[in-house]
Amino acid sequence: MITFGAAITLLYAFSFRPSPESMLTFAPGLMWMVFLFVSVLALHRSHSLEKEFDAFSMILSAPVERSVLFISKYLSGFIFLVVAQMVLLPLFFLFLQLPLPANLAQMVAVFLLVDLGISAAGSLLSGIVMRVRVDEMLLPLMLFPMVTPLLISAVKSTASIMDNQPFNQWKLWFQ
Repeated sequence: MITFGAAITLLYAFSFRPSPESMLTFAPGLMWMVFLFVSVLALHRSHSLEKEFDAFSMILSAPVERSVLFISKYLSGFIFLVVAQMVLLPLFFLFLQLPLPANLAQMVAVFLLVDLGISAAGSLLSGIVMRVRVDEMLLPLMLFPMVTPLLISAVKSTASIMDNQPFNQWKLWFQ
């Protein structure tokens, strides 16, 4: 899945050759598209293994609360997304020749909060659609509209951070 993200990043790097100023406009949207695709692949893969080996019924019969099962899926999805971003972000900045933002702490905060939201929505929906025959199609169809407000906020916040705007100018997108 990280390989897929790296391949898409390389494809973006070879496809787009705009000016550096206009690349700062496109880059946040492209970046979050890659992360969303990688997260959908990871969510589908984690639940498809359980479906393939019928492990989900055995997991449900375990003597633990179901909320613990959700939290474990949620945290594992979050950790995977953070690790994927740690690998893909340097590639994105390197291949697209983007300047590093002045305030990396704000960027990390935005990324972590958005990752929490994507992981929560994705874990919930992937658990719901796991037993459906066309789950690989249904998960993105349900997830994309659900996380669209979150992604709009992420793209706007990331664009403002990469443009070195002060927090007061973009805090509306962060709330």
